[in-house]
Amino acid sequence: MEVRSPAQEAAQAGVTSLTGNHAYVAALSPAMRAVERVVADIAPTDIPILLVGESGTGKEAVAAQIHRLSPRSHEPFSKVSCAALTAEFFSARPSGSGNGHGWRPRGVFLLDEISEIDPSCQSKLLHALPDADAVALDDAVAPLAARVISTTSRNLEEEMRAGRFREELYYRINGVCLRLPPLRHRREDIPVLAHYFLSKYAAQFGRQQPRLSAQMLAQFAEYDWPGNIRELENIVKKIVALGDERVALVDLRASLVGIRVNGHEVRSLKEAARAASRQAERELILKVLGRTRWNRKRAAQELQISYKALLYKLKQIGLDDRASS
Repeated sequence: MEVRSPAQEAAQAGVTSLTGNHAYVAALSPAMRAVERVVADIAPTDIPILLVGESGTGKEAVAAQIHRLSPRSHEPFSKVSCAALTAEFFSARPSGSGNGHGWRPRGVFLLDEISEIDPSCQSKLLHALPDADAVALDDAVAPLAARVISTTSRNLEEEMRAGRFREELYYRINGVCLRLPPLRHRREDIPVLAHYFLSKYAAQFGRQQPRLSAQMLAQFAEYDWPGNIRELENIVKKIVALGDERVALVDLRASLVGIRVNGHEVRSLKEAARAASRQAERELILKVLGRTRWNRKRAAQELQISYKALLYKLKQIGLDDRASS
């Protein structure tokens, strides 16, 4: 039988160190300022925390901020993907210990997407988590020796009612519940976050930090950001990588149109076909323009259309001649 070290067991279960990986950007919006006040109050304690929010709302960044503000800031900050947990994970022996009571990390331990944990693992996790009413007498009987923070993008109350999540586990991880607002509810923070990501990726790519135009910022403010902060980061990353915000501007404009299409403004198959055709044209034009570094004459040649026709198409997709020159 193969014997794996605790580090191998951790790697198999998706445990990763997060220390220093998630910079926290101070908020301007009232919604996030309220979250920050609660974080400041609970960070010095060891109470378990449940972070609830849509995918991409920055739950890991908030967890990292709690770690930085806590008395455990000098200890490790690690994450386990709950979807990857197996029953064998909980029986891994800790290094240097002969007590056989399982792998017990120290510091701050992030249970990522706790709703994804397999039902067979829920009872094992429940027994590994510290009970607020229990006092560990020695290391041999102590549960997890870590501050536990859990995240979820699902409604755990609904999961409990459906019988997919144990009620005891829910109350064990939910000492304090923090609900993170989606980016569309904290629009005041968009320019601050965008500036942070511009600086981050300019340094990472060795590029000069670009400045966003008023037009780009206006589109940022109008867009609903279904992918939240992660989507904003990816768009800003693309701007820095390409050195040009125009592709991102067109993508956002197309997304705004797409939202209206999904909002049932398309009333016929012909209309839907035209919308799909325009989308395909837009993607092909942008691909060729990117390949030719926005040389419109070369792009027209590759697309096998006239230069004048290309200018007309650019107007149709939201980039007129003046904006693209």
